[in-house]
Amino acid sequence: MPRNLRRSLPRAVVLLLAGTVAFAAPAVAAANPRGVDVASWQHPNGAPIDWFQVRASGHEFGMVKATEGLFYTNPYFAQDSLAMRIAGVARGAYHYADPSASPEAQAAFFAANALAVNQIGGLPPVLDLESTGGLSAPQLIDWTRRYLNAVQGLTGRTPIIYTYPNFWRTAMANTTEFSNYPLWIADYNGGNAPGPLPGGWKNWAFWQYTDSGRIPGVNANIDLNVYSGAMGDLNMYARNFFGS
Repeated sequence: MPRNLRRSLPRAVVLLLAGTVAFAAPAVAAANPRGVDVASWQHPNGAPIDWFQVRASGHEFGMVKATEGLFYTNPYFAQDSLAMRIAGVARGAYHYADPSASPEAQAAFFAANALAVNQIGGLPPVLDLESTGGLSAPQLIDWTRRYLNAVQGLTGRTPIIYTYPNFWRTAMANTTEFSNYPLWIADYNGGNAPGPLPGGWKNWAFWQYTDSGRIPGVNANIDLNVYSGAMGDLNMYARNFFGS
């Protein structure tokens, strides 16, 4: 994911796999599904992602950027989403929030672009929240509440919140209002689990542990993630019907 506010990268264990540099997954990933998230950055010079190689390398799910703000649609969203389905990768779609614009309009924009492609066999919609849009904490909390309510009403599914600890503790005043939503936390601490969670969350659903992974099938650095199992079986959570 593109980030306006980056945390320093952790020390990573580097492996040599058939000439490809890859970041080792944390120990927790040994027993939990691993996955990736992608945007246009993972298509340098228009290069496609080979989702069969991604799946063969042990990555069972992927989150794809669908939209940003009110006007940007990822040009590779449909291509990636459909290829993931064929390759048997559980698919998610995320919206990169621009809190300077209407949350209801952005929810509608996301739903219009994502539902036709990613509804069947897709993970719940993701709100990527890492920009304030110039809003104060109370204003941003209100914006977030309105967006989540709107996108849930449009999709019928409880959204996932993506954020990182320092952003939530500062820009969102560490509010606990949203702790019942599934959490996708970005925490590049170099350890085997995320650090203390913000916002009153007791559990995380997804953990993004690096933004500098390298895996087969992708010609660029890529974000790597692990699923905790907190929401049950991954394929059931994603409403996947592969082979049924």
